[in-house]
Amino acid sequence: MIFQIVVFVAAALAGAIASITGFGIGSVLTPLLAASVGTRLAVAAISVPHFFATVLRFWRLRTHVDKAVLLRFGIPSAAGGLTGALLHNVAANRALGVVFGLLLVFVGISELTGLSRRMRFGNVLGLIAGAVSGFFGGLVGNQGGIRSAALLGFDMDKNAFVATATAVGVIVDAARMPAYFVTQGRQMSAIWIIIAVATLGAVIGTIFGQRLLRLVPDRLFRRIVAVLVLALGIYMAFFAQHSPPTGQMVVASRIA
Repeated sequence: MIFQIVVFVAAALAGAIASITGFGIGSVLTPLLAASVGTRLAVAAISVPHFFATVLRFWRLRTHVDKAVLLRFGIPSAAGGLTGALLHNVAANRALGVVFGLLLVFVGISELTGLSRRMRFGNVLGLIAGAVSGFFGGLVGNQGGIRSAALLGFDMDKNAFVATATAVGVIVDAARMPAYFVTQGRQMSAIWIIIAVATLGAVIGTIFGQRLLRLVPDRLFRRIVAVLVLALGIYMAFFAQHSPPTGQMVVASRIA
């Protein structure tokens, strides 16, 4: 019961963060659940609350999606993310996580110092940035954070930023979830209570977070995203290398 409460609170917080920055549910919940069931099952399980919260966020912000950015960045990012995810178990390693953690640190610092304002993506660079960020995001298992970091290279207001990042997330989730159910459906059903609790928390947090988004001044929005990207980068670079092995598994009844 205590673990379920922790998961609910963490999911609500993650949903609120994602409503403001476009990422956060997987970044917050996956390490928490991985400590009990292993990284592989945690990634599959968190895809459920991630999907429902992302769809809700997309529906509420759908009119703000920047269609031009979605086409030249989002579609390549989704394709790259799926490719990277398929290669995750084969090619991913802790050193790669450290490298891209440092990349996120660089992006966060660049935005906070104003350096990123000199770097804006055009059509070709947008396509390349989308495909590369999506591929490596899928490879290291954190597509949302790297996606939002790359989207800082586009000139969008806060609503368009979150809505466009969310639209890409919906595409990726819709494609990857069936694979998780086929390969790990039995294991996921064993922890269905935790998944349901996380989903409820993420949905509630999403609704609350979108109200907060309206209160965030446009001039502060990019700095908030940069700070959270920086924090995620530090985590990936210095702490993710000590995460439990992908295959680690603990009996599901211990967290039920």
